[in-house]
Amino acid sequence: MTESPATKPANGEVVGRHARNGLRPDRNGFLKSLHRCHEWPPKKNRGQQQDEEEAQTTSHDGSLYNRPFIESFEETPMLVAVLTYMGYGILTIFGYLRDFLRHWKIEKCHIAREKEEQKDFVPLYQDFENFYTRNLYMRIRDNWNRPICSVPGAKMDLMERVSPDYNWTFKHTGRAVKDVINLGSYNYLGFAENTGLCADAAAKVTMTYGVGVASTRQEIGNLDRHEEMEKLVAKFLGVEAAMAFGMGFATNSMNIPALTGKGCLILSDELNHASLVLGARLSGSTIRVFKHNNMQSLEKLLREAIVHGQPRTHRPWKKILIVVEGIYSMEGSIVRLPEVVALKKRYRAYLYLDEAHSIGALGQRGRGVVDYFGLDPCDVDVLMGTFTKSFGAAGGYIAGKRELIEYLRSHSHSAVYATSMSPPVVEQIITSMKCIMGEDGTTIGSDRVRQLAENTVYFRTRLQEMGFIIYGNDDSPVVPMMLYMPAKIGAFGREMLKRNIGVVVVGFPATPIIESRARFCISAAHSKDMLDRALSAISEVGNLLQLKYSRHRKQPSVTRPFDDNVYEDIDD
Repeated sequence: MTESPATKPANGEVVGRHARNGLRPDRNGFLKSLHRCHEWPPKKNRGQQQDEEEAQTTSHDGSLYNRPFIESFEETPMLVAVLTYMGYGILTIFGYLRDFLRHWKIEKCHIAREKEEQKDFVPLYQDFENFYTRNLYMRIRDNWNRPICSVPGAKMDLMERVSPDYNWTFKHTGRAVKDVINLGSYNYLGFAENTGLCADAAAKVTMTYGVGVASTRQEIGNLDRHEEMEKLVAKFLGVEAAMAFGMGFATNSMNIPALTGKGCLILSDELNHASLVLGARLSGSTIRVFKHNNMQSLEKLLREAIVHGQPRTHRPWKKILIVVEGIYSMEGSIVRLPEVVALKKRYRAYLYLDEAHSIGALGQRGRGVVDYFGLDPCDVDVLMGTFTKSFGAAGGYIAGKRELIEYLRSHSHSAVYATSMSPPVVEQIITSMKCIMGEDGTTIGSDRVRQLAENTVYFRTRLQEMGFIIYGNDDSPVVPMMLYMPAKIGAFGREMLKRNIGVVVVGFPATPIIESRARFCISAAHSKDMLDRALSAISEVGNLLQLKYSRHRKQPSVTRPFDDNVYEDIDD
């Protein structure tokens, strides 16, 4: 039986089915339930409340939060876990049988292999990964890398393709699948569009500046639009300065090495994105990993770092950098930022916050997880985010104190060596950000932020009422729905596409081997009718594939939360 890391205390023991975040009840009130602190939502009958509390992680320091903080990580049912392991076992057995047939040329193998004259060399390809690709991934490969031929908005067009050799190769038929409801793109605020203010502004700038800059920012690639964008980003976030980069992944992987090095300690959440992990490794710093969103695990590492210092020499660490994300893209969970900030201040560490998925998607004003919790942006030392999601553009940013930004301008590889951002991309960012801030003279941006919040609550609530196991925070637009079994990964994606719904399915190695899932990304561009059609299809496929595993199904409420103002209890 498996659990999400967030449902385990730091000492590894399981406390019932309710996640305690590893904290003792007598310690600073960290175990106060928000249902008691805020009396929200309304009281329910005792049996229903007990079932929901068993399936949700709500434990935290209530004094640090200004709104309910409810996350769901229901434990994997025992039978489902056993059947999933059996499924992978059967696939592995048949995989070895097929490898035996390939070895004797009975079955043709299309996978990349070492040449015969290189058989005594160190292998280029990892054995297990190659085995997994040949025998498991290829069976369901048709669910990924699907080419689209339209704007990735609320609806999109997919190019139709077929495989004559069981997914080893694909051929396009020349036809397109029209008006597929898009539940996979990170188009949270619906700015990925080919009409409207953003598209018009980007087209106008292209006619003036062209598409490419053909130089770095330090040479002849620093446009006035770049500087205007960076000033706008700093104003948007409420910090002194900001700088932009052409690639979101490189924003993390190339800037963390500029901030830390040998003799520094990085404390990283175990579910951090690959770009953060790569950046930490490239820095040469010592890396220690704490349990996902577990404040006791983080505090334990901080204490040990302060008390013991560096290994062998026991000298104090030059820097201690805590690295977390705003929204974790595979779990749908939101960082417990108030508690992280409190620990950071208590132990005088630095905080690096990756808001790739949360900027624009959370908070009453769309300013991300800092805005969501009503915190001071200055409490976060390094604010990182991307323009690829809520802003419908490309690239990323680092923001914070002016001294930090000036240092990175001359020390960051991503700033010194990378080509400047394309002018139309910059204009897309400027226009969409002004729209969110209301500087365009309209309420389009604030309406979209509110619509996204309403869509998220509505979609998550309906899935829970249907009996699916979903992960993450109630306010997170990233909605993972558990599939578990390997055969159901491909089957779910194909069946949904038959019903004109485009979804993303995720399996190993992006997730633990038995925690395969479908990941829905909700957008402000989704209408209620689109969401209802998608939910109807999900329910139908869920019945077909028997995916409604939850033992804590929510009871449908008489009044839907779709039209409620979910932020009405927060002061601006």
